[in-house]
Amino acid sequence: MLYPELFKSFEQVRWNMDTDIAWDQYDATKLTPEQAQTIKMNAITEWSALPATEMFLRDNRGDSDFSAFMSIWFFEEQKHSLVLMEYLRRFHPDLVPTEAELQNVRFEFDSAPPLETLMLHFCGEIRLTHWYRCASDWHTEPVIKQIYKIISQDEARHGGAYLRYMKKSLSKSGDTARAAFAKIGVLMASSRRTEKPLHPTNLHVNQSLFPNDTVQSRVPDPEWLEYWLDEQIKFDGVWEKKVVDRILHNLSILFGRSFSSIQDLNRYRKEVTAKLSPDASELVASLSVA
Repeated sequence: MLYPELFKSFEQVRWNMDTDIAWDQYDATKLTPEQAQTIKMNAITEWSALPATEMFLRDNRGDSDFSAFMSIWFFEEQKHSLVLMEYLRRFHPDLVPTEAELQNVRFEFDSAPPLETLMLHFCGEIRLTHWYRCASDWHTEPVIKQIYKIISQDEARHGGAYLRYMKKSLSKSGDTARAAFAKIGVLMASSRRTEKPLHPTNLHVNQSLFPNDTVQSRVPDPEWLEYWLDEQIKFDGVWEKKVVDRILHNLSILFGRSFSSIQDLNRYRKEVTAKLSPDASELVASLSVA
């Protein structure tokens, strides 16, 4: 089991919201209304760890180790929402999310294959790590700059934990896991080919609620994410390359194969999928990232 070791390692680096955030360094002259509004949107988005955890626990009933790890992931993700809301409560109380706004992003996700979901969220953690680093650079107020840096480090650790569970899955599911991870890796590293940011909170997850079945479609301003990335924090091609390179680097280590491009990974995906039985190959090919 990975959970006992992960619990111990995460405990050693966990930050305290009261003592590790430099609240007394707040400078009101360096926070614009535009910046404050984005903090609210991120606080609500982070709250969606709640329905994601419910999905993980439902779809991983046969995996007590991973399900136990969810107790850590859920705690830390909700803490991200909480620290952003605490920032607003202290310095911009008019923007604190309402309970109704938080509840609106709690909705049921359709069942999805656990391997694909694991890889999807691994890539999501890498992307969030870089989004928050970029956000920290964009902000001018010192306390929120620190907060985004801290939660970025958390997201990086979460990605590392997911990677360990992916490695464990390889020993159990072999090429089926390799094909699933490679398929989602190709998708999540190909954001330049899409019109929207590729992150779990921006993907459709409940067919019966379509098109209002993404987390981002249910926040107060459904258009905020693209504007935040493109026009505010300027998450440009240089930053996007960092995300893609990180995904390819980690998959190179995981699979023991060097991937210098998405095309390399896609060739590997086809190679591994071809080795599966016809039934398994058809299953992997038909899986939805929702």
